[in-house]
Amino acid sequence: MWENRVHVSIKRDDLIHPYIQGNKWRKLKYNLLKAKELGLKRLVTFGGAFSNHIHATAAVGQLFAFETIGIIRGERSDKGSPTLAFAEAAGMQITFLNRTDYRHRKDPDFLASIARKYPDAYIIPEGGSNALALKGVAEIITETDTQWADRPPLTWCAAVGSGGTLAGLIRAAGAHDQVLGFSALKGDFVDDMVAGFLDQAYTNWQIKKDVHWGGFAKWKPELIQFINDFYERTRIPLDPIYNGKLWYGLNQLILDGYFPKGSHVMVIHSGGLQGVNGFRHRFGSTLLPNWSFEDQESTF
Repeated sequence: MWENRVHVSIKRDDLIHPYIQGNKWRKLKYNLLKAKELGLKRLVTFGGAFSNHIHATAAVGQLFAFETIGIIRGERSDKGSPTLAFAEAAGMQITFLNRTDYRHRKDPDFLASIARKYPDAYIIPEGGSNALALKGVAEIITETDTQWADRPPLTWCAAVGSGGTLAGLIRAAGAHDQVLGFSALKGDFVDDMVAGFLDQAYTNWQIKKDVHWGGFAKWKPELIQFINDFYERTRIPLDPIYNGKLWYGLNQLILDGYFPKGSHVMVIHSGGLQGVNGFRHRFGSTLLPNWSFEDQESTF
């Protein structure tokens, strides 16, 4: 195994805040400052019934006295959602939108209709990914540069969902750094999605697109076993939607000799741990039994 030796560090952004974790804190930070600058006290955003972004935006609203409105893809399920239960307990107004209309959430005409409906609102895109989000994500690298004097060139590793986190890392990475994304989504479109956030053609990045386990939120028992084993060895919890797949893929790359011996890898733990409650809710409480996310419904 020594021939595969790689130095792996973790940026524990999951520890930033219990309910506004990781990349969600980073992405929302400058958007909230902009909303405050504009004198707006209402946030409108989009997501699925188990969305980390909806969860974080609801918590932000409660913490910083913003009214929040979540436009949710699909219809309310009889089985409910721990994420939406938390969001509503935090004061978020939930509105459901059928999947056909939801596909237009990025269209200028659709967004204009939302702005007319909520003229006093600051609109945040699905996943929180926009130019201001990239500014927040870039602080991951500036913080590391401050904390780690004379650091070596790093390969920054992050999960890919809406693409903003990876784009922020790409734009802020050092001249000798590389950025490696692990897509939670199935399809080659993720490259174009990330590139759409970039202001120029960067050559310091690539995305591994074979770690999605069948598509977004798809899984197999081997992934769950890996997450549980990882926790037993490290006491670091992972979610099965983003970070579990990232670590599984990274571990396989190391075992396969993908990185030159002595390489330094920095893994961004982007949080998303509220998603474990949703996973248990959908697939069974015994699949991830080794740790507990706090009872969210009793928080507010």
